[in-house]
Amino acid sequence: MKILIQILVFLSAFAIMEFMAWFTHKYVMHGFLWSLHKDHHHKDHGSWWERNDFFFIFYAIISMSCILFHNSESFWVGIPIGLGILAYGIAYFVVHDIFIHQRFKLLRNANNWYAKGVRRAHKMHHKNIGKDKGECFGMLVVPFKYFKK
Repeated sequence: MKILIQILVFLSAFAIMEFMAWFTHKYVMHGFLWSLHKDHHHKDHGSWWERNDFFFIFYAIISMSCILFHNSESFWVGIPIGLGILAYGIAYFVVHDIFIHQRFKLLRNANNWYAKGVRRAHKMHHKNIGKDKGECFGMLVVPFKYFKK
């Protein structure tokens, strides 16, 4: 029974991270920490590293902390929470940084309806290079209006 609960906690952590990605992007990245995120919308340097990458580090620290500070008595859900956050981070990195932004030249030929919709939605978000008026959404839950046949 404990394994089933851990699987549910893992899946819940993964799903909650989709909300956290949307919330952080809309209210933190396009809010008071725009100074870290703006180079993602308007690259003003020649480096592969973006100040925006600090957000990955923040969530990695949370994930590692949950895993490291788990306790079989009091915080036994630490490992599935940490692994759920980690799994979302990996999925986000693959979809956003590799697939959409091509930071590594992989997954260039993906051309199905979902891939096209995600690319289209992200392109619309990046049309605005300023702090305000950018449509924000998660990585996996993209508005249906972007999925055209």
